[in-house]
Amino acid sequence: MSSTSVTPPLKAVASQASHASVQASLIDERLNQQMPVHISKLTPLTFLERSAVVFADKPAVIYDDQKFTYAELRGRVHRLAGAFRRAGVQPGDRVAYLAPNIPPMLEAHYAVPLAGAILVAINIRLSSAEIAYILEHSEAKVLVIDAELTPVIASVAPDVKSVKKFVIIRDTVKESAIDGADYEEFLQMGEDQFDDYSLPDENDVISVNYTSGTTGRPKGVMYTHRGAYLNALGVAELMGMDCNSHYMWVVPMFHCNGWCYTWGVTAVGATHVCLRKTDPGKMFHVIQRDRVTNFCCAPTVLSTLLNHPSAREFRLDHPLRVCLGGAPPSPALIREAEHVGIDAAHIYGLTETYGPFTVCQWREEWNANPLAERAQIKAQQGVAHILSGTALRVVDGDMRDVPADGQTLGEVVMRGNIVMKGYFKDPAATETAFRGGWFHSGDLAVMHATGYIEIRDRKKDIIISGGENISTQEVEKAICEHPDVMECAVIAVPHEKWGEVPKAYVSLRPGRNTGEREIIEFCRQKLAHFKCPQAVVFGPLPKTSTGKVKKFEIREKEWAGREKRVN
Repeated sequence: MSSTSVTPPLKAVASQASHASVQASLIDERLNQQMPVHISKLTPLTFLERSAVVFADKPAVIYDDQKFTYAELRGRVHRLAGAFRRAGVQPGDRVAYLAPNIPPMLEAHYAVPLAGAILVAINIRLSSAEIAYILEHSEAKVLVIDAELTPVIASVAPDVKSVKKFVIIRDTVKESAIDGADYEEFLQMGEDQFDDYSLPDENDVISVNYTSGTTGRPKGVMYTHRGAYLNALGVAELMGMDCNSHYMWVVPMFHCNGWCYTWGVTAVGATHVCLRKTDPGKMFHVIQRDRVTNFCCAPTVLSTLLNHPSAREFRLDHPLRVCLGGAPPSPALIREAEHVGIDAAHIYGLTETYGPFTVCQWREEWNANPLAERAQIKAQQGVAHILSGTALRVVDGDMRDVPADGQTLGEVVMRGNIVMKGYFKDPAATETAFRGGWFHSGDLAVMHATGYIEIRDRKKDIIISGGENISTQEVEKAICEHPDVMECAVIAVPHEKWGEVPKAYVSLRPGRNTGEREIIEFCRQKLAHFKCPQAVVFGPLPKTSTGKVKKFEIREKEWAGREKRVN
């Protein structure tokens, strides 16, 4: 995006829309020429084609003082697809991106698959060695990278043999630490209408998203055109979005393709509000300036936002719905959000399920409940969303459903429209994940009588103390009820008598001062004593780029030099 866009005159808009309408029908014809008349192949690329007709003159993208209409966005995407093809990218090739939530990253989600290639969006917080591994493993032919990030890969770029071309996005930084084509100049290699598109099968791969790799080498999770299409519609529905919505980009687009909102926002003709960084002050400004109606984030991000000094003067004069994912939110956080007028909902999923799989579907009769009870319900992970399918279970080790008593722990398993196709070039890991004909999440949960699930822990995080199972998330929720606590993480630490016991790491609200004994005593008023932390450490918590607390990092320090338990 090189300059501020001016909305075209109506005559020009009508001309653009008419042209797009004709071309959209041609794309549909190419997609479905071998299909029966009552079947169309599902791909999220059709969302942009439709919105470029229906909402041609409407802002598709807002980024600081710059705007693109849907007609303009479509033109940029088609030029980029043509540029990729002229650069030697062939159908089935991988194209990697390393960029924050800026317009070129959004354009990638349409241009790369339009060129017939597969998008590999890489976590911008990874080390140079990790990025190099993903580039080599995915065999990416092109890397499009933001200039600010080029120093991270400068040392490894010459050794990545798969990448034949580098394209540099010059957004806030113009100088690049590696040589490559300028992004805006690269676009000019293409044309306004890319005509060489085909999709042999809607189950072909549209993107490969690499897991965090905290327990070994990251695995490449394969998404299909069909799965991306369905989940995009599903997540748009669960957020209640329409063409009047303004979606602010907080969840990284590299994370599960932005939980598929890269496609879902476009599907309903809403406006993408891009943010290069999730600075709380900037977020408050953008929410008010652009009348943001929706965004998604991890609970820690919302907590940081609500505890920022700007929150003291913040007053919402329009509806704002936020979906929380990545970790279960505490009821205390949900209550805080409601106090400032934010409608917070919880969604749950994994990279292997295209991001969101479940939602805590709200029922009108619950509105009459006291705030504390509403917050407890909203903290549940809920039920499968409308387009994920209904195949969601909580099972024991023999794949039998646990009782719906809200107490019995089991593993969450799922199958259906938005479960990954498999791990890229890793059939053994795919077979393990799909054992018994279900995807095994590794998350432990209970099933309530309502049919709603509630995550209690990861298998690897459960604390086994003197033969008793302790849910770290149950302890965390109790600690977060303390008025001085902003967020916390609980892990198992070694203990001579009990094997292991809980230890809490706590981040306090600004200006608050609470001690270890006060936190432990507070927990004893809410939990069985054996569940309470034996020790409390205060300070900032290490987090991933998506806002998740790095429990593994804390745990490794505590268990260093000791024999770790085997679950």
